[in-house]
Amino acid sequence: MVSALSLCAKVTGFFLTGSITALTDAAESVIHILAVSFVYYGFLLSTKPADDKHLYGHERVEFLSVGVEGSVICLAGLTIIYEAVTHFVRGHTLQHISIGIALMASAGIINFVLGRYLVSTGRRDDNMMVVSNGKHTLTDVWTTAGVVLTLVIIKLTGLIILDILVSLVLAVVIMYEGYKLLHYAIDGLMDRKNPEADAAIRAILEQPLPGSMISYHNLRHRTTGDTTWIELHAIFKKGVDLKTAHNDATILERALINGIDGDVIVTIHLEPEGSHREAHQSLRDADQQRPLDDFI
Repeated sequence: MVSALSLCAKVTGFFLTGSITALTDAAESVIHILAVSFVYYGFLLSTKPADDKHLYGHERVEFLSVGVEGSVICLAGLTIIYEAVTHFVRGHTLQHISIGIALMASAGIINFVLGRYLVSTGRRDDNMMVVSNGKHTLTDVWTTAGVVLTLVIIKLTGLIILDILVSLVLAVVIMYEGYKLLHYAIDGLMDRKNPEADAAIRAILEQPLPGSMISYHNLRHRTTGDTTWIELHAIFKKGVDLKTAHNDATILERALINGIDGDVIVTIHLEPEGSHREAHQSLRDADQQRPLDDFI
């Protein structure tokens, strides 16, 4: 509703002034509203618990949602470039500039308040989809500010060519913001290591290990949405019974859960002291495409 109000102000500003920067700002807002709709759907989907078809939950949709928003932001930038070049070739004039300035400034103020609210809410709830939507809205504010400044300068100087030049600059800024969101989405889909989670996990594992546990290896982890998944192999002293080893592993599991923000799911593979390869000899040739060390 708030975004629609801002869009109406921009569209009215374009029809009154004929400014290419106002037109492209309005076009970017249309794409933004479409992106918001997808982000909202993605947010609702990501909060659904795991089910029979999605055993790991639905949080991974966050990366797809952010990626789509990054894509539409880049599309908005390309649209601005196209419109700027087209109007430069054909030529154009501006009118009712003062009214246009007032309308565009109003739209900018609306989006600034909305964007700040979304970013703060998303960071409080640790939800990247809401944060990305807020950042997109704030990017729209910078676009609108450029439009207002351009119209003011044109009104004072009569340099209509600035309408084209500023549009091209804004297109680059918008596409850079879209690139950053796409980069985040691709990293998430590729399970890139979360530096903060990695530091927290390793800080816990550097502490004295519980009971009969003497070392660990094959540590892997990934963070999706609000959940961090951790896997590792734990080595225990020779002769330790299964119940004792399991109890010690559970103590480490609890330490990892307490030491990391959000939900944490830990899987610990128990191993006896000795040769790692010898302990897994029965798995030799289990995977014909990869050497034994890659999957044990």
